[in-house]
This record gives sequence, structure tokens and C-alpha cells, in this order.
Amino acid sequence: MAVLCALMGFASISTDFYLPAMPTIAQALHADAGAMELTIAGYLVGFSIGQLFWGPIGDRFGRKRPIGVGLVLFVIGSIGCATAGSPAIMIGLRLVQACGACSGVVLSRAMVRDLYGPERSGQMLSTLITVMAIAPLVGPFLGGQVLALAGWRAIFWLLVAIGVITGIGLATVPETLPVERRSAKGPGAALRDYALLLRDRRVLDCAMVGGFYYVGIYAYVAGSPFAFITVHHVSAQAYGMLFAGGIVAIMLANMTNVRLLPRLGTVRLMRIGAIASAGSGSLLALSAWTGWGGLWGLVLPCFIYVGASGLIVANSMARAMSHRPQQAGAVSALLGAAQYGSGMIGSGSLSFLADGTSRPMASVIALAGLAALLGVAINGAAQGRRG
Repeated sequence: MAVLCALMGFASISTDFYLPAMPTIAQALHADAGAMELTIAGYLVGFSIGQLFWGPIGDRFGRKRPIGVGLVLFVIGSIGCATAGSPAIMIGLRLVQACGACSGVVLSRAMVRDLYGPERSGQMLSTLITVMAIAPLVGPFLGGQVLALAGWRAIFWLLVAIGVITGIGLATVPETLPVERRSAKGPGAALRDYALLLRDRRVLDCAMVGGFYYVGIYAYVAGSPFAFITVHHVSAQAYGMLFAGGIVAIMLANMTNVRLLPRLGTVRLMRIGAIASAGSGSLLALSAWTGWGGLWGLVLPCFIYVGASGLIVANSMARAMSHRPQQAGAVSALLGAAQYGSGMIGSGSLSFLADGTSRPMASVIALAGLAALLGVAINGAAQGRRG
């Protein structure tokens, strides 16, 4: 369980640790805010595309060896980022880092499905997400402390150490996919499987909800350092504390999800999460465009928006995998690619819309929340027709 939490946390630690340092890195590499936001977009390109390969590879060769290869790539990319001398080089190395990190994320979800089956996988995913939320909870705060004590490059050397330690931990974990349950399909067949999954309305509905929602999540991740630190003059250390508040909201929502799932079910809880994301995103946009509430007019709606992931992400993932249990790795990869690929849209759009205010971030988050709510409504309507 500890290793699974660490692997799932790679999606967060790879970005959250250096968020407080983004303005400092921009100054050191003579880059503007848009260029630094592209380091997140570049990471998401690698993370979304990489998952499409690691999923079928994990279904064919087991979970452990592909994760091990991915950790090596993560360490190489982190070393490169620690020594980067320009924004362009960092963007490319963030892509390498992401291609490695996503192997652990996508295949750890499949390992949960291997171990716990269709009935408990949603609850276990929520439990794991709650536990691994410690990483983004302390990540920005720890990154701010490392920045103050040793400079921004030390943050990436810390990621190198985390990758090595996780690899050592992986060696103690048994393989969860027996040989007799592995797929014998080659790359061409894997591509055909993705085409079939994309024609499965039940899987596609779940991918759509998570994808729309993640546009806003990564608009927040990319935009909040500049909205809070540059616009509202929050210190890097204080930014870490504010970011942690959103992670606490995620943890509380995931614990609520675990408790309510047996009674309310995945669809109803996804709907509640989507309503919360749409409402908080709209309030955030209102605050950003009118100046109402100042800093806290931005922070509190952001807390609610990111907390909604506790009701949206695990439920959409578990529901999709339950429809295709023999392709859990491929389904996990497809939904992960949809989520982080959509996140690329959210963070990438800010690099072009950046105007020195918090308005672009807030507007993108509001549109993403409304789109997620629309996706849940479409999902529910389709389920009703099938029923």
C-alpha cells in the first residue's frame, strides 16, 4: 500500500514541489510567466501520451517491470531539469520526466483493480488517493523551504532521490498480474483496443467527465503561483500553505466518498462533485473579474473546486474499469490520458492568455467546471436510456 501511494503520488510531486519556485526559475532562466506555464503543459504532453503506451505494456508484461523502466526515465528527466539552462531545455526534460512518472500512476491504478476486483476498487482508489494526498499537501510547502535554503535546482535533486527510493521500494512488492492473466496482444492490437474503448459509450462518458474537470485543475496548478505570489504578493512559503488547503479539501472529499459510495453509488457522487466544481468555478470567475474578496475571494473557491476531485476522479475511473475488467490497464491509461491531456489544454491556454492578472485562470476553471457538469448530465441521460 505504501508503494502504491508513492507511485500514484508521482503525478503530484513532479509538479507540486516546484510550483513555489516558478517565479524564481523564470527570473533565473530569463523567461516570462507564459514560458514557465509551458513547462507544465510539456509535462502533461508526456504524461498523457505516455499512459497510452504503459497501459497495454502493463497488461502484456505485468506491472512491476514497466514501472521500473518508468522510474529510470523519471530520474533521468529530473537530473536534466536540475541542470537545465534554458526554458526550452526544461520543457523537453519535463516531457521525459513525465513519460517515466506516468508509468507508476497508470499501472498502480491497474494494480488496485488486480488486487481488489470491481466491487472494492472504487473505495480503495479513494483510500489511496486520500493517503497519497500527503505528497501534494507537503509538496509546495517543502518546495518553498528547499527554495529558501538551497535554491530551485535542489528541488529537482530531491525528486531524483524520491525516484531512487521508490524504485527500491518497488523491488519489495509482488507482481499483481499473474502470467496466465496477461494479454498476448502486440502494439497493433493495443491500438485497436483503444479504438474499441473509444466506441464504448460507458467508458467514453467517464473519460469526458474527468477530462473536462482536469482542464480546470491544471489551470489552477499552472496559474495559482502567479495569481497568488505575483499578483497578491504571497510569499513562496505561504503559497505552499495555501496550496495545502486545497489538498486537505481533496482528502476530506475522498474520505466522504469512501463512506457514501455504498449508499449513493458512483453516478450520484460524480454529479455532486460536478455541481460543486461548476458552482465554485463560477464564483471564482466572479471574484477575479470584480476583485470581490481579494486574495480569499480566489483561494476559497479554488479549495472547493480542487476538493471536488475526491468525488469525480476515483468514481469515474472505477466505473470505467468495471465495464472492461480484462483491459484495466488500457482503460486506466485511456482515462488518464484524457485527464492529463485535458490538463494540458488548461495549463497551455494560460501561457497564451496570461495578462498579469488572475482572470485567465479563473475563467478557464469556470468553463471547465461547467463542462464537467454538462458531461455528468450527458452521462446520466445516457445511463437512463440504457436502463
